[in-house]
Amino acid sequence: MTVPPARSAIVLGGGIVGLSIASALQERGVAVRVLDAPGERPPASWGNAGHVATEQYEPLASWQTVRSLPRRLMTFGGPVSLPPSAIGAWMPFGWRLLRAAEPANFKRGLQALRSLTVEAMPAWRRMAARIGAADLLRESGHIVTWESTVGARRGRAALRGFESPAVRWRDLDAADTALLTGALKRPPIDGVRFEGTGSVADPGAVLEALRAAIMREGGSIESRAATLDEARRMGADVVVIAAGVRSAALMREAGSPAPLIAERGYHIQSEETRWPEVLPPVVFDERAVVTTRFRSGLRATSFVEFSRADAPPDARKWEVLKRHAAELGLPFDSPPKTWFGSRPTLPDYLPAIGRIGNDPRVLYAFGHQHLGLTLGPITGEIVAALARGDLAPVGTAPFAIERFG
Repeated sequence: MTVPPARSAIVLGGGIVGLSIASALQERGVAVRVLDAPGERPPASWGNAGHVATEQYEPLASWQTVRSLPRRLMTFGGPVSLPPSAIGAWMPFGWRLLRAAEPANFKRGLQALRSLTVEAMPAWRRMAARIGAADLLRESGHIVTWESTVGARRGRAALRGFESPAVRWRDLDAADTALLTGALKRPPIDGVRFEGTGSVADPGAVLEALRAAIMREGGSIESRAATLDEARRMGADVVVIAAGVRSAALMREAGSPAPLIAERGYHIQSEETRWPEVLPPVVFDERAVVTTRFRSGLRATSFVEFSRADAPPDARKWEVLKRHAAELGLPFDSPPKTWFGSRPTLPDYLPAIGRIGNDPRVLYAFGHQHLGLTLGPITGEIVAALARGDLAPVGTAPFAIERFG
């Protein structure tokens, strides 16, 4: 069925992916209306580590991930949590992940995710310039550290197969080492610095800049929930489902169920800190903790909790983060505030991007797992091209929801 180029669109979802789509649509002359359901807390687009992770081109649905799971469980001091109360959510998800991790499936997923990550930074530059917020993008890479010889040996072994046309890594130089030594109570014994990755000055500031730019261009942003049927009746040429974990309900309504899970993360943040502003995000690999200095303070993030979006938080995880911060000597100079939120994750760790087969007026883009901030701008460009009937910058066949049958 031929669909005429859209001149108006309703975007369901106001996180980094939804707002990036709205901005890209406006650039192509499409009038946009964003409907963002209010939540009890800021979304994952606000609470993340601020890392533009262009180095993460391998899907986490892999045999390497499966083999490492036992030592990564929270029971043994790791970041992965499988709450017994949520077994009905993570058990079916886990079976699908095992299928996605099979070598042939993983290879296809690797090629697909690589096609997105290689375009992620150029798309970020374009979006930041378009919304007048180039200062929010920091292309200073990131640092990965190890505190033990075992951790360093394992981490460096994982880097041997690293291949990216846009990202490279090098050993820490004297300046990097001096900064870390001065900032930490116990400096790492080894580490590397990635170049070609980036971060944002503050995730909240990125969302604010996108909202402001969309409004300046004549768009509207409403804090309200809407069903897919309600959105269809509003008369726009296309409706875009980009509502994070809430996309599952909208996709069921569209007749295309999506096996999304709420992969929840936690953070603590201090508004006052002596952490050097010149340090990029620092990954403490053995602790699975990422520390980032934002304009709003120092943030430490961690945990991969497979649960339901509406489940209560596990306060033990904040205590673990506080213990990590104390052991590392992170300068949380004011009492840290806590947050938790849900990453929308699909079993093969690829996003879903495409058009509903039985209703071509409905497009979708969700399931970006840990890479929502990274892939938001390139996803926006892809969806805007689909809406206008143009050639997309990245092929969408590998990301079609039909891959789940």
